[in-house]
Amino acid sequence: MATKRDYYEILGVNKNSSSDDIKSAYRKLAMQYHPDRNKAPDAEEKFKEISEAYAVLSDQNKRQQYDQFGHSGIDMRYSQEDIFRGAAPDIEDILRGFGFGGGGRGGGIFDTFFSEGGGRREGPRRGSDMLYELAIEFEEAASGKKVDLEFPRTETCDVCHGSGAKPGTSTKTCPACRGTGQVNRTQNTPFGRFMTTSTCGTCRGAGNVIDAPCTTCHGSGIVQKKRKLEVKIPPGVDSGSRLRVSSEGEAGQKGGPPGDLYVELYVKPHKIFTRHENDVVMEATISFTQAALGDEILVPTLDGKASMKIPFGTQNGQVFRLRGKGFPSLHMSGKGDELVKIKVEVPTKLTERQKQLLKEFAEISGEKGRKKGIFGFL
Repeated sequence: MATKRDYYEILGVNKNSSSDDIKSAYRKLAMQYHPDRNKAPDAEEKFKEISEAYAVLSDQNKRQQYDQFGHSGIDMRYSQEDIFRGAAPDIEDILRGFGFGGGGRGGGIFDTFFSEGGGRREGPRRGSDMLYELAIEFEEAASGKKVDLEFPRTETCDVCHGSGAKPGTSTKTCPACRGTGQVNRTQNTPFGRFMTTSTCGTCRGAGNVIDAPCTTCHGSGIVQKKRKLEVKIPPGVDSGSRLRVSSEGEAGQKGGPPGDLYVELYVKPHKIFTRHENDVVMEATISFTQAALGDEILVPTLDGKASMKIPFGTQNGQVFRLRGKGFPSLHMSGKGDELVKIKVEVPTKLTERQKQLLKEFAEISGEKGRKKGIFGFL
């Protein structure tokens, strides 16, 4: 059997520490290791150990017994595991016996330290947010568009208007908690008499009960419906962009506001264009005579076809820029450009006449008979 750690060591204080010092040390450690906040595997064990140490050292009589006789001087009739699992007084019940309020199992310790403390009647709750994934065309992402969406969601019941009660009837104050949403109980334990507060099991914290539930929503106050909605997609969006539509999510409960709808966009790939930030990139193929002599060609853009000049002597891989032919900026004014990368096409089949002309061109250019290596040396 493992030896129990010293209670002072557990809380990080010494035997001469004041009650305030012990209380302060406990608060800090409880906040650090509470299982609701700390998901480490050993957090639960540490929290139980800390709570047991504080339950003894915060009581003057038990502290004196512990100082004189150690662990054997403390009648711990319940083990840590019993306390934590509910077979014995709850940890927070123990703390209440030493002057603390609390809100029941789980978060009550922090309610005591950092809020008003105690269980509270369950009030209005905001509805959940929703996510709708939408695929759009490349051009639609550039120009923007309006789309009609249809999706299921919960809405406030039109029959009972969210009350959950059948029309013509009303809710009643819960007889168990008298409308407070919480119940108190007194328990005699080895540590003394403790009063605990917990959520009312009859009304589940609502404070009222429904004798005649609405037949449409079955007392929940909300129903499932299909929602049709027009959403405007602004110009310049990209894959991963999210549009927030306020108050179009799931219905709230007990008079709470609805959640929001988020539309996440996916832009389909284009056959010709690719996107780089707000610029549009494409490749245009021209002949080697166009590259050598120059020309004027038509290239596709997001707005239709546009004329672009090819200067003489254009090289393969050269990039030309069409100003303002790209995507509009989503958050600022102005547009990106269209970048046209030139690909010079070399013919694979030549007639005898074409070959003769190219040979003459090579002779005139002084290329015939010149044999250079890859580094340009003869």
